[in-house]
Amino acid sequence: MIDIATFGETMAALRALDPVRLGGTMRLSIAGAESNVAIGLARLGHRVRWTGLVGDDETGELVLRTLRAEGVDVTRARTDERGPTGLILFERRVADLTRVIYHRAGSAASFLAPDDVLPSLDPRPRILHVTGITPALGPRPAAAVLSAVTAASKAGTRVCLDVNHRASLWSRAEASDVLRPLLPWLSIVIASDDELDLIAPAATERDRVKALLDAGVTDVVIKRGADGATAHTPKTEARAPALDVPVADTVGAGDAFTAGYLSGVLDGLDLPARLNRAVTTGAFAVASPGDWEGLPTRRELPLLEAPPGTTVR
Repeated sequence: MIDIATFGETMAALRALDPVRLGGTMRLSIAGAESNVAIGLARLGHRVRWTGLVGDDETGELVLRTLRAEGVDVTRARTDERGPTGLILFERRVADLTRVIYHRAGSAASFLAPDDVLPSLDPRPRILHVTGITPALGPRPAAAVLSAVTAASKAGTRVCLDVNHRASLWSRAEASDVLRPLLPWLSIVIASDDELDLIAPAATERDRVKALLDAGVTDVVIKRGADGATAHTPKTEARAPALDVPVADTVGAGDAFTAGYLSGVLDGLDLPARLNRAVTTGAFAVASPGDWEGLPTRRELPLLEAPPGTTVR
């Protein structure tokens, strides 16, 4: 049985330390919100399936090979000749500010449809994880998300949505129009504090949380960046401060946080412990370069409790 099923676009990723226009060396890897979460959960020992379309090209092979190497099940993923594998470029523009450049229009993943993802729900996973990025790719991916979320919830699978708004893909109004109809099928909602209104259109944060819980959501989790995170259930709430770590790269920290939280849910941890695991995995991402490369294994989770400068022998 699969613990977590997820789907979306994973791209080839190029990282530059200097502005792209100046040229220079770039490091090739992969990146995608859903696959970042999948890798994070696989490293923590959970059984994870990622489904998606990649181009019939070498970068598509890189995506599938990397996910397989990280222990993620990609047996339901496939190549598609209608478009190339998407490309994302990261450039360290100034200090710790990273600029992201997308080349994903017309990519293979933009053709993702319900028939591509519904088979990944058999056998039924314990949790289906989706993000607000996939429906922003176009009408077909949006239909795939709605179909999968509806089918999974009706079958008794818990559904997690990470709002993950990308302003370069669609406006806040467009995102709200597509994401709010998902609400009746959601069990877990994860959002940054400036995204929560996209799924719950109330005036204050407290009212938004209440609206989600009243709609049947069991966990409302709010990411607050350097201020940590809060989580709410119908019976309790918890707060966790961010861990103080040297900042290497903030890209992917939200996905790492989500992986940690879902890991805690799968392990049956109580709310404070789930949130603590989430901020811990998020801190590993912040302290490591890359989207997913620094994510911890289960044995490594206590490492950040060691004093700075510690050598583990």
